[in-house]
Amino acid sequence: MELHDLIDLGRYPIDRPDSAAYAGLLADLRREIASDGCAVLPGFAHEAGLARLVAEADAVAHLGHRSFSRTNVYFSQDDPSLSADHPVRQFYDRSNAFVPADNFKPEGPLRMIYEAAPFMPFIRDVLDEPVDRFFRYDDPLADVIVNAVEAGQGFPWHFDTNNFTVTLAIQNGSWGGAFEYVPDLRTSADENFEGVGNVLAGDRSNVRVLDLQPGDLQIFKGRYSLHRVAPVEGPRRRYVGIFSFVETEGMCGGVERTRQLYGRVLPRHYERAGLRADALRD
Repeated sequence: MELHDLIDLGRYPIDRPDSAAYAGLLADLRREIASDGCAVLPGFAHEAGLARLVAEADAVAHLGHRSFSRTNVYFSQDDPSLSADHPVRQFYDRSNAFVPADNFKPEGPLRMIYEAAPFMPFIRDVLDEPVDRFFRYDDPLADVIVNAVEAGQGFPWHFDTNNFTVTLAIQNGSWGGAFEYVPDLRTSADENFEGVGNVLAGDRSNVRVLDLQPGDLQIFKGRYSLHRVAPVEGPRRRYVGIFSFVETEGMCGGVERTRQLYGRVLPRHYERAGLRADALRD
């Protein structure tokens, strides 16, 4: 299996960074990122590639960590020292499943895309990040995962631990499952608790909605943009592949978040706790 067996390289020539087509694609995507912290590449994975990706997701879906809990947007514990209406103290039902990264083989389609030589440089170019501030997520449970969502499940408002999240829509549910986000709601220096609180209270004036289709690649600054997935309905699972990149070499997931999402924590998560470039809550 080669990269062209999965990705539409004619439409998205990520393997030809010196071409005019690549330069034009890059300019378009950078404009999208600049406008709202999100860019979408429709049909990035072609039909044959999608068939391989769906087959892989189906084969490992039963290995997903299914969790039903209440969480805040930071995946942190309650802080009674704060006021009752503070965002840190607002908890919401969360129910879905994440298939951890150690279930995806190097020769499988999802990890092949993530580790393909041109893929990370392309994502870095789109985000216009320097080489010394852009790395693969060094987390053995979370660098490449699949979010498997069944009927009635969704994902409440949250921020990502990693700075840059790249998702590949693999299969939609029968209906529902729209992606909603508020671009750049916080920065690396400002949590903007007031703005977060307004969204949690129902303010949708800055909420944007994406109805991604199978094969679509989304490049998203999820650490700074509040986002959620609306509940999925119907018998078909929603599969989304998630590729994670960070700005600090060796960065790994936080202990509490890792335990919630994957049901287990490895020694590396304790060893690298707090290794990040900012002091934001998780």
